[in-house]
Amino acid sequence: MSFLHNVLSIVVTKIKGEQFILDKNIPIGYLFSFFIQKAYCLIIGIFKLHRMGKYFIHPTTKIKCISKVRTGKNLNIDRRCYIDALSINGINFGNNVSIGKNTTIECSGSLKNLGKGLTVGENVGLGTHGFFGCAGGIEIGDNTIFGNYVSLHSENHNYSDNTQPIRLQGINRKGVKIGDDCWIGAKVTILDGTVLGNGCVVAAGAVVRGKFPENVIIGGVPAKIIKQRFNEL
Repeated sequence: MSFLHNVLSIVVTKIKGEQFILDKNIPIGYLFSFFIQKAYCLIIGIFKLHRMGKYFIHPTTKIKCISKVRTGKNLNIDRRCYIDALSINGINFGNNVSIGKNTTIECSGSLKNLGKGLTVGENVGLGTHGFFGCAGGIEIGDNTIFGNYVSLHSENHNYSDNTQPIRLQGINRKGVKIGDDCWIGAKVTILDGTVLGNGCVVAAGAVVRGKFPENVIIGGVPAKIIKQRFNEL
């Protein structure tokens, strides 16, 4: 491993607060370009959030209602994300949160009825092209990771009245809660009222609604328990 690899590994370890060693096969030119871009995103992050800290935000990302965003150390937001924090509780990011490119986070679906907001724990990775509808409130625990194209919807339309259009019947909100150390696979859809216990794994493409215990693997449409992570059912 080159001297530059060693130095940058030490720098990233200090930023993340945990051991990080760069792969020795990464070309020097790639590393140089990557960290120059990161330095630029750091300047943009400080400018966008109007505060000093380790915030790495791509210039193509748009953040609305900045006053409602609270964050810990080392926030990384990739390119072309859209974040609207307008809500009662706003958005709360823990330390070491990363958000993949083309992700949308909307905390309120209507100005007539503000949403609750989003709380994200520490060491959480949100994959690319995600959608987080946080009107009913979304809570994500520590060390949870998301695949690409995952969507969460924390409110639902009422539709039981046949005398008026669905769009005029209002909404109901139960919220979504995801525990610590979960892995949400690619293209999963998580619906209002879902509660996932700690350590759950959700198979790619699943449509999830309901309450699930800790340390289970779930999948399907609608999602059901396939097996336990450590002991067969």
